[in-house]
Amino acid sequence: MPKLKTRKSVAKRFKITGTGKVMHHRSGKSHILTKKSAKRKRRLSKPKVLKGSQAKMIKRMLPYS
Repeated sequence: MPKLKTRKSVAKRFKITGTGKVMHHRSGKSHILTKKSAKRKRRLSKPKVLKGSQAKMIKRMLPYS
């Protein structure tokens, strides 16, 4: 059976933890930051765990992670 290809765009945006959770960074932290509160900017900078069917889809696109 041939090797499976990794979706490179997904590999750049998502990381799989040691326990198999899918982590990603939230959007909205690149510009127009003056109107956003400090609490909101702090929350946006932390990675988030994907759950359910979305995580399952991402794992399928990253076969060797």
